[in-house]
Amino acid sequence: MGATFTRRAFAVGTGTAAVTTLGLALGAHARGQDTVPGGLVASRAPLPAAYTLPFVVPPVAVPVSTTGDTDVYEVHELERTLPVLPGLATPLWTYAGSFPGPTIVSTVGRRTVVRHTNELPVPVVVHLHGGHVPAGDDGFPTDALLPVGSGPVTYGAGVTAGGGTAPGSGAAHLGPSGQRAGGGNDAGLPAGALGVLADPAARVASGTRDYVMPPQPRAATLWYHDHWMGATGRAMWRGLMGVHLVLDPAEDALGLPTGERDLPVLLCDRAFGADGTLTYPVAGPMTAPGHAMATPFMDGVLGDVVLVNGVPWPRHEVAGARHRLRLLNGSNARGWSLALDPPPPGGGGLVQVGSDGGLLPRPLPRDTIRLAPGERCDVVVDFARYRPGTRVQLVNRAGQGRTRQVMQFVVGARVADPSRVPSTLASGPAHDPRSAVVHRSLAFERWGGAGGTWTINGEAFAPDRPLARPVLGQLEVWHLASDVSHPVHLHLEQFEVLSRGRAGPGPDDHGWKDTVSLRAGEEVAIAVRFTDYAGRFVVHCHNAEHEDMGMMATFVTG
Repeated sequence: MGATFTRRAFAVGTGTAAVTTLGLALGAHARGQDTVPGGLVASRAPLPAAYTLPFVVPPVAVPVSTTGDTDVYEVHELERTLPVLPGLATPLWTYAGSFPGPTIVSTVGRRTVVRHTNELPVPVVVHLHGGHVPAGDDGFPTDALLPVGSGPVTYGAGVTAGGGTAPGSGAAHLGPSGQRAGGGNDAGLPAGALGVLADPAARVASGTRDYVMPPQPRAATLWYHDHWMGATGRAMWRGLMGVHLVLDPAEDALGLPTGERDLPVLLCDRAFGADGTLTYPVAGPMTAPGHAMATPFMDGVLGDVVLVNGVPWPRHEVAGARHRLRLLNGSNARGWSLALDPPPPGGGGLVQVGSDGGLLPRPLPRDTIRLAPGERCDVVVDFARYRPGTRVQLVNRAGQGRTRQVMQFVVGARVADPSRVPSTLASGPAHDPRSAVVHRSLAFERWGGAGGTWTINGEAFAPDRPLARPVLGQLEVWHLASDVSHPVHLHLEQFEVLSRGRAGPGPDDHGWKDTVSLRAGEEVAIAVRFTDYAGRFVVHCHNAEHEDMGMMATFVTG
């Protein structure tokens, strides 16, 4: 799916420096094409008929302690076997034994501490996606939390507590303890070996680590997932993800749907072997960017089973009233183009009220919502616009075959509904790009053809090689360009999308964003101001396989 590219010079200037146009070679891809990169893994397990299993809301975590300004949660990373498909058992890596993990709830103005204990056979790194947190708590990809009982780590060789590799190819069935058929584990390493990129500056802990989230600036739908370098795709595929909600009493006063009518909807796709184990194409060690995936899957891994909160193609019975759906794309590589079928009379059935970083300035009635991996979108659906008994599908217009089906709502009788969608929601971003002190250009592309690696500005990830050194408090404009589709995620700050090519922001670009979808050959400008926390963070493609194979870069604030 990729192509070979020639090197270019990139403008990285200050003041009003001109930015070089990043005209990337596209191969067979048309500029602006909304593609879903990746190779499809076909399931061998018998799959349930669509809309026969009930929708499930993930469990909500309960704090283990609450003080004047701090809520403390405890989460254990655990191996569990769960009945994802009817009649079959699927070994998973989980947060607290569930897939997705429990929903963590924070409140604006309060500090949240999540104490993680790693009881898996591999290291983990927990990243709060969209969180405004210090560098030491952000989940830098080499800041490993080693399994309980691990000894000290020596860096320099790139491997801790053992060595060697067990290269493989094709699709591996992921069973208990990460074991692969034929020996070794799904990391491509011998059982018991822990692979880590050489990084003397890494903050490594053994067993337990506290991740501290200071009070957040606004309410938002965030999520948490594994971020260990070279292994993010596999860990997320195995189940390491969950929703993290930041709530605000001021938002409650707006009257948006709450309680059982406020639903997290975490979307992902997976593939299953005949025995119910997950199937994931592994080739080589996860510690070698550019060589971790079998060639057909270097563009990303797609499954043929749609999961909503861990349930395949569920059905949900709803009252004839407004519901808030917190849509979250937790897929490794799949993009979603979501619509209601049938749409309500008059259209505009998906009323967008929020984006990655919280509420929009005003609601936007929409017919289709596109979500790249990592993106979120809060919508309100008024099911009272349908006749009772109507079966409304949430469909994926970007899918094929059964991946066009997502879930079904069965509309019940109309009921009293105190909720509303006010015409004004919140203050939005208002960056003036004319005041930007620095302009930077980042090109997301593959080098080396079919057997190459994914890069930013021609370089694969190196934790100790900063791409940029933003000054805290200064406004910057980053110009992002792509070869094929890349969802670009920026750590630490939310940003504002200024433009796509020569046009303004697209329909999916409104509000505060931390992830932006670059389609084939696109150039997108974003405005960002880094605040509060000095240290090193990363920007990367949120196609998990691209990220694992090097499409990530360090930046250091200060």
